[in-house]
Amino acid sequence: MHGHKRGDELPNWVADKQKRIARIAEAKAELEAEAKAAADEERRIEAEKQKSREADGRNKTGKAAAPPSDEPAAKAQRNFTDPESRILKTKDGFIHGYNAQAAVDGKAQIIVAHTLTPSTSDHGQLVPLVDGIEANLGRKPQQASADSGYLSEDNLANLDQRGIDGYVATGRASRPTADNGKVGGPLTQAMRKKIADGGFDTPYRLRKQIVEAVFGQIKQARGFRQFLLRGLANVRAEWAMICTAPNS
Repeated sequence: MHGHKRGDELPNWVADKQKRIARIAEAKAELEAEAKAAADEERRIEAEKQKSREADGRNKTGKAAAPPSDEPAAKAQRNFTDPESRILKTKDGFIHGYNAQAAVDGKAQIIVAHTLTPSTSDHGQLVPLVDGIEANLGRKPQQASADSGYLSEDNLANLDQRGIDGYVATGRASRPTADNGKVGGPLTQAMRKKIADGGFDTPYRLRKQIVEAVFGQIKQARGFRQFLLRGLANVRAEWAMICTAPNS
């Protein structure tokens, strides 16, 4: 081994007091901006739910939740190694990372579109994936299946507007949220009935064996468990390369 450094030196911005203060102030401003964006998104989702309730002629039940705050939580953290990453919940706990998505063709079992965001929610990724398929292949998919993480009235409406035969899991509700005994907005109710009426032959049953098999190949056969790069643009490029490998 050669060189004059030990390898444990502090970054310049940490060693310099003024740079350290400036970096902390920058991180504080970013946390405040993120908190406001998250609160705005929470308000948007609640407005969509309220619109669905009004269309269904029902009232919100239970204790009213506290309104979302534009201020960051007292324990909010900032990752200086990769500030664009976010804290995500996984089966093994919490990590700083990104939310990677992929759309897989049901017959050829190849990846036909992919996205990657720092968002913890899947809601906003269904339409970009569907539009990505059209951009990559020159035509829209005739049919699309997705798990309950992608369920929203807006997503179901967007599939209908694009003429795509959608099958999106509606999740499990413990009790009805409407006086008429139904759960969810009108499009969600229609989707629940559509999947139930399909019985054992519903296309939704194939979703797991289509997409999960490809993710299994990426993780197990190719040994991919974490991104090696930092920064949203770099990690998106890395995910694009990873998604290309199963298709080769």
